[in-house]
Amino acid sequence: MRRTPLEDKIATLAAPVLEGNGFDLVCVNVSGEGAARTIQIMAENPQTGRIGVDDCAALSRELSALFDVEDPVDGHYNLEVSSPGIDRPLVRPADFERYTGCEAKIEMQIPLDGQKRFRGVLDGLNAEGDVALTTDQGQVSLAFSDIAKARLVLSDELIRKSADGVFYR
Repeated sequence: MRRTPLEDKIATLAAPVLEGNGFDLVCVNVSGEGAARTIQIMAENPQTGRIGVDDCAALSRELSALFDVEDPVDGHYNLEVSSPGIDRPLVRPADFERYTGCEAKIEMQIPLDGQKRFRGVLDGLNAEGDVALTTDQGQVSLAFSDIAKARLVLSDELIRKSADGVFYR
């Protein structure tokens, strides 16, 4: 997934703080403008895929102090540290492998045969490292480098598998 230069800068600052506290950076999103700008940092425990509210609060305080010193963002902003949630964004190749068998929505930066949006069941990565997805029209191969956004689709099966810890065994 491509990030903006500002998101890259924030990720570079945030990742060591998260890792030092036992968490992986999932993604950074910057939205809004001016006083309405929000920096969202999603993190997870690499063993469980989860992060608690108390951990989010502690990381938020630590990252706020770091951002006050490093000043990566001009002006005011709101910082949110959160879990990626059950219907999480898929941002790393390993995410597409881990959630094989789950339904996902994928938006491409570059259309594939004139189509930018796909929805289907993840089949992991193929031999070329592309994302394999079975849609209603059949299987497609989506170049990882061309994916703009991808996320899991919330379903009863996804909730059940997440509750059972299926994805982090």
